Amino acid sequence: MLSIAKSALRPSLARAFAAPATSKSLHTLPDLPYAYNALEPYISEAIMKLHHSKHHQTYVNGLNAAEQAYATSPSVREKIALQSALKFNGGGHINHSLFWKNLSPANADGGKLPEGPLKKAIERDFGSVEDLKKKFNAATVAIQGSGWGWLGYNSSSKTLEIVTTANQDPLLSHTPIIGVDIWEHAFYLQYQNVKADYLTAIWNVVNFKEAEQRLVEAAK
Repeated sequence: MLSIAKSALRPSLARAFAAPATSKSLHTLPDLPYAYNALEPYISEAIMKLHHSKHHQTYVNGLNAAEQAYATSPSVREKIALQSALKFNGGGHINHSLFWKNLSPANADGGKLPEGPLKKAIERDFGSVEDLKKKFNAATVAIQGSGWGWLGYNSSSKTLEIVTTANQDPLLSHTPIIGVDIWEHAFYLQYQNVKADYLTAIWNVVNFKEAEQRLVEAAK
């Protein structure tokens, strides 16, 4: 399937990737709501700069290229072959756009969970905030290869649940409340292969205020 997709992407997708910066794009790289060094010492400036300006930008470019190729593809076969590129790059853009807002400097909102709807829901569904962190980290560190760990809101049961997705698959079964990128580019420069240390550290910069707003909106 991958070889078919690659064949179907040529030459239209290749031209799209090479398009000049002045060409109109549907999707753009969002600005970070803080400086690249604002999450230190928990996430380094070097990681943030590479992760945002290079990796996320690549997903944006790939999504725009795939959508352009899809719009101009003359056959159903070619459109089907483009689905993997749309899913991968579209998911990467969705996930990272959420991820940046999911974080905040430790001297601002990062790591602080006040009394309110989110804390009550966590204590109801997991027993305590610390139990949530332990269960979330255990599920996320167990991901084989690359993927994402999520705290999601199940609209059917009206509960918070821990979910994982592979690669850049977006969370579709639940409303994402908190998402953590477990791709190596998110942590390797600082934590090398010790994913558990990265997962422990990131809670110090999780923006619980943003997460609570998502929960309140999802629970309406």
